[in-house]
Amino acid sequence: MTIKTVLVGARGYVGSELISILSQHASIELIAASSRELEGKTVQQYTKSKLTYGNLTPEDVAELSADLVILSLPNGLASQFVESLEQKRGDTTIIDLSADYRFKEGWSYSLPEVYQPQTMTRISNPGCYATAMQLSIAPVKHLVQGRVSCFGISGYSGAGTTPSDKNNTELLNNNVMPYSLANHLHEKEVSHHLSMDIKFSPHVAEYFRGITLTSHIPLKRPLSLTDIKSCYEDFYQKSTLIKVQEPPPQIRQVSNTFDVIIGGFELSPDGQHLAVSCALDNLLKGAASQAVQNINIAFELPQLEGLKQGR
Repeated sequence: MTIKTVLVGARGYVGSELISILSQHASIELIAASSRELEGKTVQQYTKSKLTYGNLTPEDVAELSADLVILSLPNGLASQFVESLEQKRGDTTIIDLSADYRFKEGWSYSLPEVYQPQTMTRISNPGCYATAMQLSIAPVKHLVQGRVSCFGISGYSGAGTTPSDKNNTELLNNNVMPYSLANHLHEKEVSHHLSMDIKFSPHVAEYFRGITLTSHIPLKRPLSLTDIKSCYEDFYQKSTLIKVQEPPPQIRQVSNTFDVIIGGFELSPDGQHLAVSCALDNLLKGAASQAVQNINIAFELPQLEGLKQGR
């Protein structure tokens, strides 16, 4: 199988990671990469063939007759490409990495280790923080009673390439910056998909990549740390990319990898309040490599195809 693929939004950090991964994917042929800023330049990360960045309109993308279109655009920009493809190439599989379709009927929201539809032609990739939150909470969801509170810190790559305070290294120097402390989009995303009351406090720090997130989870009944760890180990026993450990995970353990590490389990004296930490690479498992997992599922390929080699 050769999956002819178009990437829209190739200039960003996630787009760059996708190009590198797709270069190693035996079943995917990248036939076009769209970036207005890089138009005419060689796509150097793509090693299978010579490829030049284009500046593709929604109509251009539809006319390429691709099997797969990956949309790696800022929030609010995907719909024009989706509408054009649905009008002219309705059989094309689309995966959107923005938040635009995470609540949309008819789109499959797929976090493979938690829930994955069997057939997908319209795929919404979860957000990076939302991935960390759901992976942290899902194994004990049946034991939760009350509101879950999550505190996260991301590297500034999570703010994208468009200049802002959240990726201004001068402002971030020796600093951790809180932002969007109420009603954050990822808070709504996780609350919706886990059907739970979630509160989330995001922060950005001066390092480039990686997320560390701690969740405080109220429990229905007292549990032991052995009980808790067994819940996580059992839930992820078939998930190659998810590691469960006793110490709190460190960002340096997951940076530039496809892995997630969950650990640092602690309980209150009464055994009814759990704290758990999660670390992952926001550009990979939080975005690009998770998208490739979902693409593999959609095309009935091994879920980790293209993700088995080290980085």
